[in-house]
Amino acid sequence: MLDEGYIKYQIDWQLAPPPAAHFIEQINTCRNQLYQMGLIGAYNNGIGFGNISQRLAPSDGLFVVSGTQTGHLPQLNAQHYAIVTQYSIEKNWLQCAGAIKASSEALTHAALYALHPQINTVIHIHHLATWQQQLNKLPTTAAEVAYGTPAMATEIARLYHQTNLPQTKVLVMAGHTEGIISFGNNCPDALNLLIDCLIK
Repeated sequence: MLDEGYIKYQIDWQLAPPPAAHFIEQINTCRNQLYQMGLIGAYNNGIGFGNISQRLAPSDGLFVVSGTQTGHLPQLNAQHYAIVTQYSIEKNWLQCAGAIKASSEALTHAALYALHPQINTVIHIHHLATWQQQLNKLPTTAAEVAYGTPAMATEIARLYHQTNLPQTKVLVMAGHTEGIISFGNNCPDALNLLIDCLIK
């Protein structure tokens, strides 16, 4: 967990006005709820965890994602989101624009959007009890694969094509303690999938 929150891809960040309010209305409501549930937040050392993104339009690869090191904030606003404008998983490179840099997990989010046009929301949370209980029960990434890397993007694509991930829409990151990802057609769908699998 020591490298939690650090950007591992090459980032081309363009300082720009934050996303328009209507782009983040649904995603921000969902994110703030996740914070209240303790699924997005920060550890005692101050390092934040968890992030959320939403595709901007079905016809392109653009998406809005929570910014890096925002997990500790109880509520976000447009200043805390970036728009991903281009990326290359193969080159481990991502371009984003906004008042903040994109999340360290943004390349993983991009990999999921590339899998299917009906994936419109991606949520990454931390929850130890659920992670332990669902490890290798839900589709699970290989333990040696680190978060925020091209290897993770490739591993998620493997799960999508070789397991029942298209049905569960929830996966466990074995090499990223506590890390769980869900995705769906919209924020409520992705959130409800997570809630359904949580260990109370």
